Amino acid sequence: MAAGTRIQYHLRLHGIPVQWESKITAWDPPQRFVDQQIRGPYRLWYHEHIFLERDGRTCVRDRVTYAVPGGSLINSLFVAPDLRRIFRFRTAKLQELFPDGLEPQRD
Repeated sequence: MAAGTRIQYHLRLHGIPVQWESKITAWDPPQRFVDQQIRGPYRLWYHEHIFLERDGRTCVRDRVTYAVPGGSLINSLFVAPDLRRIFRFRTAKLQELFPDGLEPQRD
């Protein structure tokens, strides 16, 4: 992976097939990287993955800026709950893989 890398996804959102393409717009290991949607379900998607060292442990943080078609109603009914579930799953998986070295992420 490097700045400029494009990633194509084929997934289903609530049963609807979606094609999503993102681009790595910043690649600064081991501190951070950024992916931005080029084509996909969001009007805007900017996701900064941040990795901080704290007391010999890794603190994983995310900054996500996004906008959805349909505005706040679609966001509150579908998108925000889905994103919370996805990030909780990822946090649980990271804690499972690295039980002694990962600080939990908060919503």
